[in-house]
Amino acid sequence: MEPGTRCIVVGGGPAGMVAGLLLARSGVSVAVFEKHKDFLRDFRGDTIHPSTLQLLDELGLMEEFNKINYSKVTQAEVPARDGIRTTILDLSLVNHPYPFIAMAPQWDFLDLLARAGEDEENFDLRMNCEVTELLTVEDRVVGVRYSGAEGIGEMRALLTIAADGRWSNIRNAAGIAIKEFAVPLDVWWFKISGELNIKNVLSPAFARNRSFVLIPRHGYVQTAMLLPKGKDTELRAEGIESWHRAIIEAAPELKDGVSALTFEDAKLLDVKLNRAIRWWRRGLLCIGDSAHAMSPVGGVGVNLAVQDAVAAARILAEPLKAGLISDRDVAAVQNRRILPIILVQSAQRIMHLGLQRLMKTSNDVLLPVPIAKILRAFPKLAAIPARLLGVGILRERPPEAAKRSSTER
Repeated sequence: MEPGTRCIVVGGGPAGMVAGLLLARSGVSVAVFEKHKDFLRDFRGDTIHPSTLQLLDELGLMEEFNKINYSKVTQAEVPARDGIRTTILDLSLVNHPYPFIAMAPQWDFLDLLARAGEDEENFDLRMNCEVTELLTVEDRVVGVRYSGAEGIGEMRALLTIAADGRWSNIRNAAGIAIKEFAVPLDVWWFKISGELNIKNVLSPAFARNRSFVLIPRHGYVQTAMLLPKGKDTELRAEGIESWHRAIIEAAPELKDGVSALTFEDAKLLDVKLNRAIRWWRRGLLCIGDSAHAMSPVGGVGVNLAVQDAVAAARILAEPLKAGLISDRDVAAVQNRRILPIILVQSAQRIMHLGLQRLMKTSNDVLLPVPIAKILRAFPKLAAIPARLLGVGILRERPPEAAKRSSTER
């Protein structure tokens, strides 16, 4: 049995790493357990929104983040029935210090947080160390049992934070109930070598019965192809040529990069949408995807998880330092974060209905001309969805003790 710590965080994703770093900087001893030996994983969300960029700035980490080879997305456009592409979202119009979405490999983002944690005496990151069991006394979670390079061990803590993703073993072991929502789609996620004609713009592309989202990156295009739920095997059976033709039809400028694609490049994302009815039990709190799996629509999952972590650190740092964590304290995190989660998931469910109809049509989806003309006549309207997407409904501020200037790093 290892000596106890104030807080154990299970999962080294965005929620877990941010929560661990903020608590450590606030004077709370934290152990973060990540079962993999590194952060290289498929389906890591790469969209770093303005709210998260502002957090990095407040933590004194923006200078380091700028060393990452990321690209910027400032607008989203869709074609209209009159043949003119129309801007429906424009972050450059938002009054914010970082009016763009940074498309950065998540492993670089997590490595940045890990390096920042190395400077904190209260931060203990354990890679290649899997939590296998919760330790409980009566109805309270009091720590974890884990398996690592040095064998089996146990550690106790006042609070365990489950940040181990949408398939959370910790949440399931704690018996926390989940409310699932029907999802009509899955996603193929792949890269195409080449450049789009339009830079810094997120845009849909359509072929017969196929819909794509094209995300410009440096030297390639990150591509999401929507497919009906459970149709992965069926679409692969149609053959590689059918897939290639659909991509070229939707995005002719990427033709040269399509021939190199194999089905091994198409990674299936099994889309889920759910949330825990209660995010906590005595001695345990779920945050991020462990508390609420988000659809990839809008690319908001990473940023909502980070906001959960910021709220948790701000609310729980002082009770943890005092050694007096209560049910009321952990419940306050869910009470703070539940409204944004419900609103975003409700919006995603509505968008899923539209995407479901989209996948059934063989025609391009075009913006009605009257709506397009209004958006062109009043371009500042595109700032409204941009603020909701990029900044969110509630701004979560980190604990004052966790803030740094870039010169303090």
